[in-house]
Amino acid sequence: MPLSREDQLNQVLRGLHSSTPDIEGAAIISMDGLIMASSLPANLEEDRISAMSAALYGIGSRTSEELDRGDVEQVYIKGKKGYLLITQAGNDAVLAVMANAKAKLGIIFLDVRRAAEEVGKIV
Repeated sequence: MPLSREDQLNQVLRGLHSSTPDIEGAAIISMDGLIMASSLPANLEEDRISAMSAALYGIGSRTSEELDRGDVEQVYIKGKKGYLLITQAGNDAVLAVMANAKAKLGIIFLDVRRAAEEVGKIV
């Protein structure tokens, strides 16, 4: 019996976590801000994170267009405690990933891009 879409998405998130221990949480979010799958820390509100991530991606996309930078590939936020990366995952979703401050960004970018491609095939 084939896996459900939700199970497939959760499998992608598990693979992302296992390949990169510096990832602290991840979520697959519809463009309208709804959680499709997540592995966020328990102390975070999924609904709030998903809405903010979709909004940030939308603002980044509009800003990129206005500044003639082309289609946005990723929104990246660096804070004192780590990083948030929001990447397009197919036409209808984004992948939001939290990484700790010690993360090696080259590896994170590569793993997130691969995971986003997998998600795009599923959704």
